[in-house]
This record gives sequence, structure tokens and C-alpha cells, in this order.
Amino acid sequence: MQNAENPEVQKIMAATAIDLQPYASLNDEDCDKRIVRAKQALGDRVVILGHHYQRDEIFKHADFSGDSLKLSRQAADSKAEYIVFCGVHFMAEVADIISRPEQVSILPDLSAGCAMADMADLEQVQRAWRELNSVLDADESITPVTYINSAANLKAFCGEHGGIVCTSTNAQNILDWSFERREKVLFFPDQHLGRNTGYKMGIPLEEMVVWDYDMPMGGLSKEQIKNAKMILWKGFCSVHQMFKPEQVENFRREYPDGFVISHPEASFEVCQMSDFVGSTEYIINTISNAEPDTQWLVGTELNLVNRLHQTLASENKTVQFMSPMLCMCSTMFRIDPQHLAWVLENLVEGNVVNQISVPVNVANHARVALQRMLEI
Repeated sequence: MQNAENPEVQKIMAATAIDLQPYASLNDEDCDKRIVRAKQALGDRVVILGHHYQRDEIFKHADFSGDSLKLSRQAADSKAEYIVFCGVHFMAEVADIISRPEQVSILPDLSAGCAMADMADLEQVQRAWRELNSVLDADESITPVTYINSAANLKAFCGEHGGIVCTSTNAQNILDWSFERREKVLFFPDQHLGRNTGYKMGIPLEEMVVWDYDMPMGGLSKEQIKNAKMILWKGFCSVHQMFKPEQVENFRREYPDGFVISHPEASFEVCQMSDFVGSTEYIINTISNAEPDTQWLVGTELNLVNRLHQTLASENKTVQFMSPMLCMCSTMFRIDPQHLAWVLENLVEGNVVNQISVPVNVANHARVALQRMLEI
């Protein structure tokens, strides 16, 4: 399989691929028709994955929809040669890591990243590990745990250091596994998932300290590090930080019998005030299976909330976004019909554009951390 990161391959692709520029002037309706035609031409050679947070114009073209890990596993089990991941960069990396060698992972727009994932990079984590090692034997006393919303090389770091990957669904089981092996956990990049999960497990807040990657020793004293059960990376999802306790209070006044449900990437205060806390799939299933005529305040991404609102309107369920400010995952929004049409029509012409290819050594170590998770 040709590696799209190879400069020679890039030259060939640049010379033969259909130019993206003309697609910018296409309206969504024209793109929609071209996407459908290209999908029909490619048949089962391509599978389109649509993350729950995707805009509807893209989501409707997905062969599979769901959270990132679920989608990657479905793609790996498919017959497809090409995996077109309508999500963000780390998701396409996971698809490349766990898919078959002959499958090609593609991200329609390479600028679709994840701000939270970018808050922890390998150099910062390696420096933190060295600094922690100056206080205690890190490889003997700390299990590194990375949220799946992270770069492939951080998953590889965990694989090399006896660590593991977690999702918002399995975080508690993963932490149980981690504490069985070592006394402490370094959890990155999202402090809120770590804190909310740790507190649910009975870990006191004072035993969960925040590592500020911009400060020497994470801004912590040696005593704080020694006394900590969890060392939480100073990372967060900007969308889920839009949700505030006063928004929950306002909803309770208007709907005393209503329910509040939040994603664990939301703040500790909001999650403590919620009736239910769980992953995107958990949120969908909980509201979908609820009684008709119920009211719901939802603390997660806007596109998902709007989709639930529309889907469940026939059951007279009120499903509303927690924040009064409209806020969606802006990087996910970069995957638009124009980029999807461009990628698919290039595949029809035999051109692979925007391939996501994780280096073999990184993929091997990352696969170890992912496999540990999947075994749990």
C-alpha cells in the first residue's frame, strides 16, 4: 500500500488528483447529487463513517454512525477498501490503526482536528513523565491512561509504558484495571472525564490533582504528586465547557419534572447536578428509551441534540440544548459536502487524497494500548 506521507507519492497524487478548488463554489444540493453518484459507482469498495456530532448534510450519507471507536471497528469488519471518516483527525488515525493493512483511511478535510486532543502532545507528556519520575518511579507507580480523543503517538506512549486507552463509556472499567496494576494514574487529555469518573469511583477530589503542562512539575509540589491518586492533564473540550450550573437551575425552574443528562466531558459541577451522565451513545439510548411527554436538558454537542429533538418530536419529548449560546464542534463542522464529494470523486478516478497513515512503529505501540482496552 502506498503511503500518502511519502514525498514522491505526494507529488504523483498532486499531479493526478482532481483539484479541490472548483468544489468550493458548488452548492450543497449539487454536492449531494455528486456524492450519491460517486457512492453508487464505488459500491462496497468504500464505507463512509459519520460521527454523531457531524452536520446533517454529511450524516445522511454515512453507512455507519456512532462514536469513534465503534465506527472504526465497523469499518474494519467491512469489505471496504476505502474508509472515509467524517469526523476528526484522531478518529481517522484509530481507523487506520485497527483496520486491515489493505484498507485506506481518509479524512475529507485535513484541518478537521480536535482542540482537546491538541492540548496534550507527545513532547509535553514525555516531559511530564520525566518530571514525575524525579519524584517517584513512574513506570512502577503510574499507569498512563489516554482518552481515545488523543493523537496516535500518545496512544503509543501508553502502549510502551504499560498503559491503556479509554472511552467515555468504559472509563471506569479502565481505571479499575489501571489501579489494579499501579498505585496512581496519569490521565490525559481531558481532566473532566477523569475527575467525573474518579469521583464516581469514590476517589476524593483532593486526591485528583491537575497537571498544568505549561508549568514546571505541572505546577504541583512533590507532596501533592505523592499524595495524588489521579494526576489529571489540564485539557478540556471547549463545547462541553459551555454548560454551566445556572443553565441547569433555569431548566429545573421551568420543568420541575424534567431530566438533565450530560456528557462526562462537562464540568464536575454540571455533572453533579445532572440526573444522568454518560457517553454519547448512552445519552441517545437514555432519551430514546424514556417515556413519551418527557422534558430533557442535554449537555453535549448541538448537532446531536438537534437530531434527537427532531427524531423524538413525534413522542412529544422536549429535547433542548443546555447552553443558550449555539455551540457546535467547529472542527467537526469542517467536514462539508464539498470535501466529501471531492474525496469520493477522486476515488472513482482512482486517486486517494487525504489519506491518514500512522507510522508503523507508532501504530504497533498504539495497537497494544487499544488491544488492552478491547480485552477489558
